[in-house]
Parts: sequence; C-alpha cells; structure tokens
Amino acid sequence: MIFIAEIRIDEGEPLEKALKRFKRMVEKEGIIREWKKREYFEKPSTIKNRKKKAFERKLLKKQRKVQSNKRY
Repeated sequence: MIFIAEIRIDEGEPLEKALKRFKRMVEKEGIIREWKKREYFEKPSTIKNRKKKAFERKLLKKQRKVQSNKRY
C-alpha cells in the first residue's frame, strides 16, 4: 500500500509555511519512522527479541509507577 503525503498551497502563502505544514503532516503520519524501519532488512529473530525487550521495559516502567504511587 502506498501513501502519498499531499498539501495544498494557498495563493500568496509563503513556501516556508507550507513546508512546515508538510513536515508536520509527514511526522504525524509516521512516514519517516516507517521508512527508517524498512531501510534495512531485519531478521525475524531480531524483531522478536526487540519486541520482547520493549515489552519487558514497559512492564518494569509500569511496576515502578505502581511502587511510587504506593509510597504516598
């Protein structure tokens, strides 16, 4: 599936302003993030390990948050 980022430039609108809108839209849609993710091939085992570590970090963060709330 191909997504094309497109903006309409109003007459008399400065190019810098239109470029800023375009950059904001591209960032919001995650196009650059997706491109960087697909730039190089990543082995399935590497993907699995990365997701597992991210999940573990999320759990530790949640545990720290719960513990800090219990102190008060």
